[in-house]
Amino acid sequence: MRDPKREPGREGADPSGRPDRPDRGVVARESVRPARILAVDDNRFDLEIIRDAIAGLGVVEPCTSAEAALEALRREPAQLVISDLTLGGPTGIDLLARMRREHPGTDFVLVTANASIDSAIAALRMGAADYLRKPIEAEELALVVERVLAQRRVVTENVRLRDELATLEACRALAPCLEPGEVYAVALDLLLRTLSRWRGLALFHRVPQTGSDGVVFRGFAEGEASRLRQLLAHEKPCDLEEMTEIAVASEGPLHEAMRSVGIAAGNALSVPVRGRDGELGVVWVLEDDRAFDAGELARARIVAVHAELSLHNAERYNRAKERAFIDDCTEVFNARYLLAALERELHRAERYGNELSVLFLDLDRFKLVNDRHGHLVGSRALRQLSQVILQCIRQVDTLARYGGDEFTIVLADTNHETAMRIAERIRRAVEETPFDGGAGGSLRLTCSLGVATHPHHGSSREQLLDMADKAMYRAKSNGRNRVCSANELA
Repeated sequence: MRDPKREPGREGADPSGRPDRPDRGVVARESVRPARILAVDDNRFDLEIIRDAIAGLGVVEPCTSAEAALEALRREPAQLVISDLTLGGPTGIDLLARMRREHPGTDFVLVTANASIDSAIAALRMGAADYLRKPIEAEELALVVERVLAQRRVVTENVRLRDELATLEACRALAPCLEPGEVYAVALDLLLRTLSRWRGLALFHRVPQTGSDGVVFRGFAEGEASRLRQLLAHEKPCDLEEMTEIAVASEGPLHEAMRSVGIAAGNALSVPVRGRDGELGVVWVLEDDRAFDAGELARARIVAVHAELSLHNAERYNRAKERAFIDDCTEVFNARYLLAALERELHRAERYGNELSVLFLDLDRFKLVNDRHGHLVGSRALRQLSQVILQCIRQVDTLARYGGDEFTIVLADTNHETAMRIAERIRRAVEETPFDGGAGGSLRLTCSLGVATHPHHGSSREQLLDMADKAMYRAKSNGRNRVCSANELA
């Protein structure tokens, strides 16, 4: 049975136990790279004038033809192209037309002679940012370039703000999530939609619980997902503790797993999502033919921050829900949880065709302990008894205080013969354990147990509990301190 108790976080410290790190909700401003500007002219003297006039506004790369400018753009994007109209080959208008098709994000300024004003107007209609007349005035050129670059910055910032606002709005989908697994699935969907990608996965587990790893896939074939789940969650589990920062990587445990399954593994964006009470996971988004850019990383940070807030809310909700199912005296589960757990285990047993056993335990003559030693001693004895029982069963089994000095144990995937042996083990452990009697010294207690098994003694929750209870009373009537099977009731 998993431990229902929680360890509270230390005051003034990060409850997750992780070292302090910057708030991922604040997107760090990257150092601004100088603008790349192409100056295109077949006159080297004019190229020198352009370069000298705007040297402080960006990195100027001279090109002597339209073909050279297009090759430079293919090699690396530029923010601005300043081109003469006449180039001794394809004209500046020809270059602009090609740029509109192949490099639409680059601004264009045409330089023309007074006699070519019609060409300048045509260039403006095609989308040029501005035009200049020859001879070039250095101050005028600098002002035009500065204005065009400033407009670009405003447009870029507006696009960034629009995208981040849309991401914030999309993160509303995380608010209703009250189960950790749901948080990771929704965060994965949000990242894929926000970044316009189509394939990714989320891997998560709870540190205090064993066997609770989960994987969510999007964009993988069923066979690929099944094999990756087996590798990442069981055969080669990832150390999620080491994944603390949002990053794009070309190597790692995901890439190894994908290659072993025969899937091509390129770059992957990893987005760790951690709770404060044991929840731990990572969302991976796989790169396609488009590399991740700084804007996408910023939006991923926004999703991560909101996912962690939602995860913390889910932890608090589940912690409160668990406390509602805990018996205050013994700190094991109460009858309310028992009924829900038994119903769940019965559905699972029916689905997979497994057996399921229920033990009903009652202390013998426990009222005498309360009468002679007081209820405080009795309560301590019940707490100690719960620990004795827990030592005799598995983590997957469920122990609950049914009421008073009665306890019920649900043994998952356990046949009747095995359940009888476990019941006898518990009976012997209780008989041999010295219980704390306070000032009166140690106490010796015994118990009587009844055992019933699904489907032989009942197919419903009520039938199994009733048969185990009746078998326990048969044990008492036969002299106490013994185990009785529901088979003996026939």
